[in-house]
Amino acid sequence: MSAPSEVREFQAETRQLLDLMVHSVYSNKDSFLRELISNASDALDKLRIESLQDKDLDADTTDLHIDLVPDAAGRTLSVVDNGIGMSRDDVIGLIGTLARSGTAELRKSLAEVKDAAAADDLIGQFGIGFYSTFMVADQVTLITRRAGESTGTRWESNGDGTYTLDEVADAPQGTSVTLALKPADADDHLYDYTDPGKLRQLVKRYSDFIAWPIRMDVTSTVETEAGESETTVESETLNSQKALWAKSKDEVSADEYNEFYRHVSHAWDEPLEVISLKAEGTFEYQALLFIPSQAPFDLFMRERTGGVHLYVKRVFIMDDCEELIPEYLRFVKGVVDAADLSLNVSREILQQDRQIRAIRRRLTKKVLSTVADIRASRPEDYATFWQQFGRVFKEGLVNDPDNRDAILAASSFESTDGAEPIALGDYLGRMRTGQDTIYYMTGESRQQIENSPHLEAFRSKGIEVLLLSDPVDEMWVGSGVTFEGKTFTSIAKGAVDLDEIEGADGSESDRTDRSEEFAGLLTWLGETLGDEVSEARLSHRLTESPACLVGDTFSMSPQLEKLYRASGQQVPVSKRALELNADHPLVTALNATFAADDDHSSLVPTAQLIHGMAVIAEGGELADPAGFAKLLAQRLTDTIDPDDSAAEAP
Repeated sequence: MSAPSEVREFQAETRQLLDLMVHSVYSNKDSFLRELISNASDALDKLRIESLQDKDLDADTTDLHIDLVPDAAGRTLSVVDNGIGMSRDDVIGLIGTLARSGTAELRKSLAEVKDAAAADDLIGQFGIGFYSTFMVADQVTLITRRAGESTGTRWESNGDGTYTLDEVADAPQGTSVTLALKPADADDHLYDYTDPGKLRQLVKRYSDFIAWPIRMDVTSTVETEAGESETTVESETLNSQKALWAKSKDEVSADEYNEFYRHVSHAWDEPLEVISLKAEGTFEYQALLFIPSQAPFDLFMRERTGGVHLYVKRVFIMDDCEELIPEYLRFVKGVVDAADLSLNVSREILQQDRQIRAIRRRLTKKVLSTVADIRASRPEDYATFWQQFGRVFKEGLVNDPDNRDAILAASSFESTDGAEPIALGDYLGRMRTGQDTIYYMTGESRQQIENSPHLEAFRSKGIEVLLLSDPVDEMWVGSGVTFEGKTFTSIAKGAVDLDEIEGADGSESDRTDRSEEFAGLLTWLGETLGDEVSEARLSHRLTESPACLVGDTFSMSPQLEKLYRASGQQVPVSKRALELNADHPLVTALNATFAADDDHSSLVPTAQLIHGMAVIAEGGELADPAGFAKLLAQRLTDTIDPDDSAAEAP
């Protein structure tokens, strides 16, 4: 006896998603068929590889295909495959709930788009292809049986927030999705999806490259010699099944590349660049890679969509083959078809495979050179690339030392020279005579860095500084990177003396050695603030501010310390030097007051305020904000109270 029907509610996110699908306006409702065919193709791929890996799997693999079954009279369309199928738990996990969070981002993105065409692009981007069926159907019925299991499952919903599960004893292997179609309405871009001509058109446009045959039974009526009508049914294959990666670029249209990209990436943007590669000799393989024009929403998530698919002699092996492309190029999508690998290769074997490592090296160099070419010849496309993927791309400066020079050459960096990111080659071309290093400063944002007192002397002398505000910048600049023989130097660390750089704007420095004049004050400040600073010294980098904090040459920046702590790592707070501007009125007054009296206890609050101001000026966090505010309020009160003798102290 079969189990009774079970009615379940969608999880909250899925209900929101269904509501979006049913009630939001999409101009391209045709996309549902592409999504269902893509899912069916994936199921056939998975059955093929599982049957190769498990010789005891009870599954029929003799005629793997996808069927489209239109029923004009009943107003239904079924998409049927005999692939891997799903168990009851699979159905609940993959259909009844969202496999990953994305609805909140989708709702936000929908609210931001300006037109329906832009909204169409979000369907594939958020991995919600199955739910797009509710754009064209009042009810969806899914019947499936996983290969190797004896019992199937029926899933049914009209998108009202609930779905029904039933056990099906005689379900065939694979999955069928039957749509009870809404009435055709051309004004609403809702077409008759039982029309064979329309189905042929959609398959040709979106799914012609699918490796499995997409079939449809076609009924034709002919008149016999006796004058009678005779009806015949023939199975028509709608797609060419041609592997695009096996063709040369001049044989493939831009539309074909676009649709194949959308198939392998489950995205709806158009690729920024197509990379076709064929290698012969010791290792033979073909590759078709795409650089997207839009970053997927899960680019920085651990559970993200697949990248490069691995085939062996046109047989699908696995999606998201991490061994084929380095992590910092994870935005690259596409296919690699190797000629000499085993069909039952595992991820563990791939990690040790010499051929895979050779392919990875070649693909990496090809992607890097392609990015460099885009930079040189198509600046607008490069600007799009850098905006979407620059943060990820720079991860390679930490993780791929072998290609570090190529990554640096293809990268862009913001600088004090202008609003647009620049190439390091341009920076080198503008370096002053006597400047032997690339100056940079890191921070949480460009605005924060530009407001830093560390920039004052560089700005006054017209010396360019890189402004690095991405979290990954904190990692690579401290790893000993060089570019064309030039080192990178943080303007917030170590000693800085710009007087030896020729051709700098502004007058030559007339600063004399005043260390003896300020020696007593500096020693006292170092002792008084000993819990917060490593030493106090005069600065060569300040022109406007009274003080700043400077780390040792090889110390962590405050931003890097903050990143480590945010990741749960315990990092000791490193003391930094307090540098004073000997020409600032506050500092000169403090020194004069210090020299006038042997009792310096009244100057302790001023020392603490100077240190706190230096922390705030660099965008840092005070250890005791409330205490600093209280101290500041007291000093301000003292300065306006004529009866308080402390008002005379700086």
